Amino acid sequence: MSYKNLLLLPLVGLLLPSCFVAKDYQQPGEVVNEAYFRSDLLPEDSLSMATSSWREIFTDPQLIAHIETSLEYNIDVRIALQQILAAQAYFRQGKLGQLPTVNGNAQVTHQELSRNSQFGSFFDGGITQYEVSAGLSWEADIWGKIRSQRRAFEADYLQSVAAHQAVKTQLINDIASLYFQLQALDEQLDVTHSTITNREQALETSKSLKVAGIVTEVGVKQTEAQLHTARALRVDISRDIKLTENTLSLLLGLESNEIVRNQWSDQGFQKRLSIGFPFQLLRNRPDVLAAEYNLVNAFELSNVAKRNLYPSLSLSATGGLQGLELDQLFSLNSVFANVVAGLSQPIFNGRALKTQYEVALTRQEQAYLNFRQTVLNAEKEVSDALYAYQASQEKIEIIQQEFEAYTVAIEYSEELLDNGIGNYLEVITARENALNSEIGLINTKNAGLQALTNLYRALGGGWK
Repeated sequence: MSYKNLLLLPLVGLLLPSCFVAKDYQQPGEVVNEAYFRSDLLPEDSLSMATSSWREIFTDPQLIAHIETSLEYNIDVRIALQQILAAQAYFRQGKLGQLPTVNGNAQVTHQELSRNSQFGSFFDGGITQYEVSAGLSWEADIWGKIRSQRRAFEADYLQSVAAHQAVKTQLINDIASLYFQLQALDEQLDVTHSTITNREQALETSKSLKVAGIVTEVGVKQTEAQLHTARALRVDISRDIKLTENTLSLLLGLESNEIVRNQWSDQGFQKRLSIGFPFQLLRNRPDVLAAEYNLVNAFELSNVAKRNLYPSLSLSATGGLQGLELDQLFSLNSVFANVVAGLSQPIFNGRALKTQYEVALTRQEQAYLNFRQTVLNAEKEVSDALYAYQASQEKIEIIQQEFEAYTVAIEYSEELLDNGIGNYLEVITARENALNSEIGLINTKNAGLQALTNLYRALGGGWK
């Protein structure tokens, strides 16, 4: 067979039936179903708050500064970035998969032969050969295996990018959540300080009322107990502040330290709620994107595993210079070349290739189930955040009215007591209830902010 015919062999593979070519990925329609999305609380809008930058959503300058610090120094973000670089290297490799492999070679070979042998007597017992050559090998992608491999690398790279975005989204959510929590704790601590001051004054008043015969020792001790309760609450809140600062410092990638923050009344958040259409979650949420890219990767790798069962068509060529004398190596007489074209078909390999294909199919099914679970979880998180925000807004109005009622109750009960016709137990109860109500009001307002932050993350915001 001539060299020309050998070179034509790869072209024959390209004309084989196209039904064996690897299939293209199709997004599973049963996973992306808008019926899953329970977002009846708000009208759907063509815009989504997730498309806004986190710098537009969060308006507190100090919070913005903390987020910028975390994106630069957070360990998880930096690890995810390294994963992107690794996947990018494989992606670049996959893009060159259809090109031939070329290797250069330069070597000197010396062989000692028996002088009593046929060749040993001719070469006087030894032979030295010099060679400079290049080899080329190429496999025809007749089944689409190399193309699938390239797509798998690409999907893996895009998954690492989406995973990095998901880490950033979660990090921004956690930073904002802890920041708002710290502001709420500061507000609770201020309320507790004021309560302690008032109860210290109330204790002195109760002692005076006892001397006047209006209050008994029981009333004095109850007022003292309330003072100790407030002091214990101050200790708990101070502890929670320190622990929250430590957690936030860790997310910032810094040593545990005091966190600079503005007052609760100065906090800012863009409260415009627009969730967009449900299918936008698939474009905005990086974890959903990562899960689908993982499915694409598994799908393409199953294509590769299946195509390994088919025949492979390869072409290899070697050429260069070869001679027994170094000074004659670069002459025309030293030129050599060989070309080999071959078609190989796996016949028996201990079931290894079939096992690889079956395992690839199971991993593809796992990736599909993970994708579906991720979409369902995304829907749940959006729904949870929406209902939590609505509940917090309704509850704020109720608790505000409750707190105002307790405040009036304190005034009335103290006035009655001063006139000698009231019950001191009513005063004590009203004071305790007012404190709990005010703390509850702060917690409810904080819950609303947490719900907004969670909604922003659930919609896929934060990575842009």
